[in-house]
Amino acid sequence: MIAIPSPATSIELSINLTDEQFLELCQNNRDYQFERTASGELIIMAPTGSETSIRNADLTSQLRVWNRETKLGVVFDSSGGFTLPNGADRSPDASWVKKERWDALTPEQKDSFAPLCPDFVVELREAKLSRRESKTDSLKKLQDKMQEYIDNGARLGWLIDRQNRRVEIYRPGQDVEILQNPATVSGEDVLPGFVLDLAEIM
Repeated sequence: MIAIPSPATSIELSINLTDEQFLELCQNNRDYQFERTASGELIIMAPTGSETSIRNADLTSQLRVWNRETKLGVVFDSSGGFTLPNGADRSPDASWVKKERWDALTPEQKDSFAPLCPDFVVELREAKLSRRESKTDSLKKLQDKMQEYIDNGARLGWLIDRQNRRVEIYRPGQDVEILQNPATVSGEDVLPGFVLDLAEIM
């Protein structure tokens, strides 16, 4: 029997699953979030705490409002899964895919874990950690995940670190930029005209 993780924790298991089995696992257990590393390890995550869920909703809604006005792509919430080029299956807290790339997928690909890395990704770090997770481990895992997105084709990534009140900005071929306690953060040329208001998120 698998122990169910509490909010802000995750369990990693070495289980060999086919793509079909992994998709079925996700569909049959919608109360939990699943990811797979490039080496095939299964990661089981519990639902977020209520405070984090509120902030995720605000983040996604701001992105959706901008996208409805520009119609430049497709917005995904934290339940949207993607199979990255390195084989990992990931579900960012919020993400966006350019319209041309999304339209190039088949209906079957769109109905499963889309076989691409989003152009833009966001991960939101909880303000409080469980007793089982150290501050260093929690941040390092998210930083590694952000770098994985960039290595697999993401053009812009934000790690919103509520614990340290900062935003880490990831871009291909550049060092990570850190904004300390910013009021807003810009979508730059990837999301032209989009500015995220962090007042209700940080």
